[in-house]
Amino acid sequence: MKPETEAVNPRSRDIDLKTIQEILHIINEEDKSVAAAVAAVLPEAAALVELIVEKFAGGGRLIYIGAGTSGRIGVLDAAECPPTYGIAQNRIVAVMAGGANAVFNAAETAEDSEAGGKTALAELDVSARDVVVGLSASGRTPFVAGGLFFARERGAATAVVVCNKTSCLAEYADIAIKLLTGPEVISGSTRMKAATAQKMFVNMVSTAAMIKLGKVTGNFMTCMRPGNSKLLERAKFIIHNITGVPLREAEVSLRENDGNIRQTVNMLRNKKAGSVKAGNRDL
Repeated sequence: MKPETEAVNPRSRDIDLKTIQEILHIINEEDKSVAAAVAAVLPEAAALVELIVEKFAGGGRLIYIGAGTSGRIGVLDAAECPPTYGIAQNRIVAVMAGGANAVFNAAETAEDSEAGGKTALAELDVSARDVVVGLSASGRTPFVAGGLFFARERGAATAVVVCNKTSCLAEYADIAIKLLTGPEVISGSTRMKAATAQKMFVNMVSTAAMIKLGKVTGNFMTCMRPGNSKLLERAKFIIHNITGVPLREAEVSLRENDGNIRQTVNMLRNKKAGSVKAGNRDL
């Protein structure tokens, strides 16, 4: 039986005969179904978030493993979470079939190696403290299968995020997430709806995990690293918004705390609380 991601989409069958405006409309209409596919797996997403939080709290890691577009989605999340939430770079790791070069250049043959997936996770010394998430639109990528099989042998928790109802990878996973986005606008081009769904899912899960791990105050990224001028302005705004101090005072206090937003917020809150107490005593 042909996987849904490889099926022919009847709504775009004659897309090569359409005008540019019509082509864009067809793609946009198809993309509207992606959020619904993600909404359908929220219970499984919650279970995965709980697993990630548990492993992180125990000193473990979140490890993504994938190939092609799916692998690159894991790379994005692994690269973006540390500066956003102030976690160490080695706590969220992405394993890509074909290695770092495959992030920028297609390496299709690398995904066919189960041994390659096993070797990659062996080099990371994956253990029971970790959670390994396989990303595969087709749900049958050998590289991911090899990695997940090895991870389970080592006692790690495992999950897969796929885009077909039937997936051989599910047998290697404690949690199987199926984002059923259906046939692509261009048959088999899973860089489209399938990838969009995986990106939405990964963003949602890692964000929820970071919130539950205490990396967010209100809805502000108070563990962010203000490493450039734009982020410095954001940090000042965060401090100002949470504590109510003027932006100039926020900047000075941030500098006094070596750019640590959370520490700055706590200092200013304590300072404010002390002033209120002192005022009450005067009354």
